[in-house]
Amino acid sequence: MKNDLILRAMRGENVERPPVWIMRQAGRVLPQYRAVRNSVAGFKDLLKNPELACEVSIQPVDILGVDAAIIFSDILVVPEAMGFGYDMIEKKGPTFKKTLQSEADVAQLQIAPSGSIDYTIAAIKLTKAALNARVPLIGFAGAPFTIFCYMVEGGGSKTFSKARAMMYQNPALAHQILQAITQSTINYLQDQIQAGVDILQIFDSWAGISGEYIYNTFSIPYLQQISVAVGDKVPLTIFAKDAFFALEKIASIQHCATVGLDWTVSADYAKRRTNGKCLQGNLDPAQLYAPVAEIEKATRKMLQDFGKTKYVANLGHGLYPDLPLDNVKCFVETIQSYAY
Repeated sequence: MKNDLILRAMRGENVERPPVWIMRQAGRVLPQYRAVRNSVAGFKDLLKNPELACEVSIQPVDILGVDAAIIFSDILVVPEAMGFGYDMIEKKGPTFKKTLQSEADVAQLQIAPSGSIDYTIAAIKLTKAALNARVPLIGFAGAPFTIFCYMVEGGGSKTFSKARAMMYQNPALAHQILQAITQSTINYLQDQIQAGVDILQIFDSWAGISGEYIYNTFSIPYLQQISVAVGDKVPLTIFAKDAFFALEKIASIQHCATVGLDWTVSADYAKRRTNGKCLQGNLDPAQLYAPVAEIEKATRKMLQDFGKTKYVANLGHGLYPDLPLDNVKCFVETIQSYAY
């Protein structure tokens, strides 16, 4: 690997500068991505085309100079492979064609076998070859808790009250669904490892709508299952957005190499609760709307706060589509010019 900064940082080795990549770096902030996206009918047509998914996965490496690529895909490919398809509606987000409400609904669930998400696996193989060991390639999946929320609710929600209600009203059914999602996710992640990813990240995007009881009962055990199944073949990052209350539990998950942080958690708070784990994050994406001088100042402060070992620089969530590209470049360049 010509640039293995992220891998060394995750292992706790000395690095000459902070490594950096950005969540949603392959997306609408890049004109080159928009051109590819406009060449197909819809978002899902892009992610199911291995050649185009490969192209947009590599764009941020070429344009922004980030220290890792992340495969272009979507966390909802797993429920679709389980027989619960969704539509990605512009300006609204994902909408499921059917939802999980009863035992009869759950009886229709299929565990997605190895090989069922073949288009992403093909994209990984193409991207690995095209990168030619320039930088690591990150694979990913959604956490079972987050996927459960979508499948029960039927789409995005501010509260996910239907999903949370099931956990209280029918916990046995909730666990049955979560176990099916977990096994499907394990199959998918093992396929990604075989295809050549160098790092895996689990996105628990809706962790913050839970509390300690819900998260400890309906998320942590399934993250642990995934971690054990994946093992230590590649380093694993777990990013649970807004779940400040769960940092200790996440850090204690076997084979979790890195804990991802959103912008609501300070470096000091995270360090005190993660038992020496590598940390990733956590600048507020909205900071990138500020003048360049302010971006540089805030980015340098973040780097100083986290220190020079066991740290991967990133935002606290994904890039917003209307962020100025020059401001995103400023964030990356500030990090890459910061010598330890």
